[in-house]
Amino acid sequence: MSDFLDRMKNAAKADKKTVVLPEGEDPRTIAAARKIVDEGLANLVVLGDPATIDLPGVAVIDPKTSDKHEAYAQKFAELRAKKGVTIEQAREQMDDNTYFGTMMVKMGDADGLVSGACHSTANTLRPALQILKTAPGTKLVSAFFVMCTDKTEYGENGTLLFADCGLNIDPTADELSEIAIASANTWKSLMSDDPKVAMLSFSTMGSAKGDVPTKVQEATKLANEKEPELALDGDLQLDAALVDSVAKLKAPGSKVAGMANILIFPDLEAGNIGYKLVQRFAGAEAYGPILQGIAKPVNDLSRGCSAEDIVGVVAITAVQAQMAAEK
Repeated sequence: MSDFLDRMKNAAKADKKTVVLPEGEDPRTIAAARKIVDEGLANLVVLGDPATIDLPGVAVIDPKTSDKHEAYAQKFAELRAKKGVTIEQAREQMDDNTYFGTMMVKMGDADGLVSGACHSTANTLRPALQILKTAPGTKLVSAFFVMCTDKTEYGENGTLLFADCGLNIDPTADELSEIAIASANTWKSLMSDDPKVAMLSFSTMGSAKGDVPTKVQEATKLANEKEPELALDGDLQLDAALVDSVAKLKAPGSKVAGMANILIFPDLEAGNIGYKLVQRFAGAEAYGPILQGIAKPVNDLSRGCSAEDIVGVVAITAVQAQMAAEK
């Protein structure tokens, strides 16, 4: 287990929060739930059929028969009234596990939600945006992975943050700058080192021309204008971002090159492929996609996740809930 995950688990145990897992029908969810209870990481709610789910120490709830179903439907209809949602439609929506679980978070019956093992990111994000909305001051919701490798010379003892790897398909320069700033703030809340943000491209400091380097250079300029104290630089090729000897050749004088712990990818294709390459070829632990910018902790899972991945994301979600409670 990585130092990062060990710290997340210890923090989660110190102030247990309630996390809801809507995908009670998935065997990985059941296996993860048993481990979470055994380790004392969170108070768990699993949504599904109590007659078929045997999880000692876990509250198993069927949304369709829950005594909260009507109250949640009434609140959802109120929240979505301007969109024309009727009470009948709201009641039907509360039969959906993810919507019901998100309403649990909204109503204070849970502190966070983790889903996506057998549903798309859209299925997790849509209820969160409709019910919980974005956090104050947030312009853009984005998704990141915490990547834990055994290459201790990179990042913070081998741990790096990759964004956006799960949500924004082709962010504009302004959106890319917002992803970078949000990722830096997330890093500050989870890690001990100061954030050092590399804006990635196939070009280093304008060494190549094209739409992507131009976008990344503009994003770098915007981010530096918005957060002048933040260590952020680009455009940088990956080796220049991480390897000191390459950085000295390609980007001498950069405050980030060769030392980056946050990698901002130019688009979702690069980010999604990049994290999976590191996960599969380097054997890295990949925790995410974690959402940043939602009012309360709601986190997605890769549909290729393992039970251990779910355990890790639940621990991170619990820590996010602790931090949200302190604000």
